[in-house]
Amino acid sequence: MSYLENLFGVSGKVALVTGGGTGIGFMVASALAHGGARVMICSRKEAVVAEAAACLRAEVPGAQIDAFAGDVSSEEGVAAIADEVRARTGRLDILVNNAGITWGEQLDRFRHGAWQKVMNVNVAGLFDLTRNLLPELKASGAGNDPARVINLGSVMGSTPIGDGAYSYAASKAAVHHLTRILAKELAPDQITVNAFAPGPFQSKMTEFATGTEDKATRVGKNVPLGRIGAPDDIAGATLFLCSRAGSYVTGAILPLCGGIHVATGASLFDLS
Repeated sequence: MSYLENLFGVSGKVALVTGGGTGIGFMVASALAHGGARVMICSRKEAVVAEAAACLRAEVPGAQIDAFAGDVSSEEGVAAIADEVRARTGRLDILVNNAGITWGEQLDRFRHGAWQKVMNVNVAGLFDLTRNLLPELKASGAGNDPARVINLGSVMGSTPIGDGAYSYAASKAAVHHLTRILAKELAPDQITVNAFAPGPFQSKMTEFATGTEDKATRVGKNVPLGRIGAPDDIAGATLFLCSRAGSYVTGAILPLCGGIHVATGASLFDLS
């Protein structure tokens, strides 16, 4: 094994990625498969994850990819996912809570019903699935190689740019804080808990704004680094946090947003 494989590889690990059929979830699953992990992906639409699994097997010959239907929006759905994981494997080293939904509407028309559904999936579902799979994660964690949990937050949860997605942005702020709480509580069990706070990436959720290269370029002009995120940006962060390289990192909210989280107004004292 080379130095880089030893530091950033995840060979032999078993991972679950919710919402792993498209967008950032698929990017995470691809990175883990390339790194040598066995990867389970689930989403509400079984056909979507089945197609994604076929793509990953073609992309990474010999990769172990499992796909099944799973819905984190209810207590029963979460329990079913946990049962499916246990039926397929006796261990779990990496849990990526990626499944999420959004809701966008103008402030004066934003509905009460837009809150419960978004919070159920983005916060309660994430928490409940982590709690359900704690026995497997605790069994996997070791002092020099802890089990890993990665939650999907958002730059909208760190920066006040709701853009009409009020419940989504608030839910992601909750994900960030919950990540820190769980990081503190689960550290003695040798489980790290971190979160990604992505900016714009091409996905089903952002297809309205990034669905074409022209749209993606225009959105990218509003990002300090001048572009939207790419699959390699997710892959590098995933392999860092899930490998030996990230074994001493917990409670971090990793900004994958091209600098949006530090963008502020014009310089106060610029007299040019």
